[in-house]
Amino acid sequence: MTVDVPQLVAQAREGRPRAVARLISLVEGASPQLREVMAALAPLAGGAYVVGLTGSPGVGKSTSTSALVSAYRKAGKRVGVLAVDPSSPFSGGALLGDRVRMSDHASDPGVYIRSMATRGHLGGLAWSAPQAIRVLDAAGCDVILVETVGVGQSEVEIASQADTSVVLLAPGMGDGIQAAKAGILEIGDIYVVNKADRDGADATARELNHMLGLGEARGPADWRPPIVKTVAARNEGIDEVVDALEKHRAWLEKHGVLTERRARRAAREVETIAVTALRERIDDLRGDRRLGALARRIVAGELDPYAAADELVAGLTGG
Repeated sequence: MTVDVPQLVAQAREGRPRAVARLISLVEGASPQLREVMAALAPLAGGAYVVGLTGSPGVGKSTSTSALVSAYRKAGKRVGVLAVDPSSPFSGGALLGDRVRMSDHASDPGVYIRSMATRGHLGGLAWSAPQAIRVLDAAGCDVILVETVGVGQSEVEIASQADTSVVLLAPGMGDGIQAAKAGILEIGDIYVVNKADRDGADATARELNHMLGLGEARGPADWRPPIVKTVAARNEGIDEVVDALEKHRAWLEKHGVLTERRARRAAREVETIAVTALRERIDDLRGDRRLGALARRIVAGELDPYAAADELVAGLTGG
């Protein structure tokens, strides 16, 4: 079933939740109209500030996200939330449903919350996250909060999708060691020690500060990731997180890093789309005579696999 894309985009720009939901569904479902949707959204996107929130399961990502939504709404900003959940092994849909946990904002027309399933994609994000971010951006969101699935050590992909990456930790969870293993120290722009009312919060902050100090040398003009302690369930420290986010955004803009990050993000998106298209064409070759002929030449010792792959790629790309 085809949809009227221009009308749908116009309705999304007016802030109609159903239109936004339909556009994201077209993205997630890899609709045949996806190219038309992206072409319509391209000139409308680019104004939103994308914040990624990542961390181990149980650190309070959803609670922190909800608190940040409240803070930005008080400032009069429209907020979009992409909450990436594990996939159901049966339906492939989002398993946890963060919209339930953010029900305080359900009736606010200035907030759009969407749970997305990873569908087996590693890295803490859904494969369609970049396009979904563009939908929310074009729909007029001032801030887009992307909450990752909470998969631990592979959850560093958010750094390539967000303008600012916030890493959450909590005392008593071994997060210091986890951060060192996961490469988290390389991706965080802001670090938040949540559940700071628990014993060990100060020790966690000190340990994190020590590990950051052991990282790569920074010049006087370089960004130095701050460490903020919060109790998100009671909205304590959230204003300090928002202040840190605004300072980082100002630094990004002043030094031209924001444009550079967004260009890298677009490059990765183009690369992913191109590789996916090539993979689909290769899948279409299963059983094709050309692939079979190459395989037989390898078995006969006439050709090595790399040379065969070069021939295959040349045939697919016309090179």
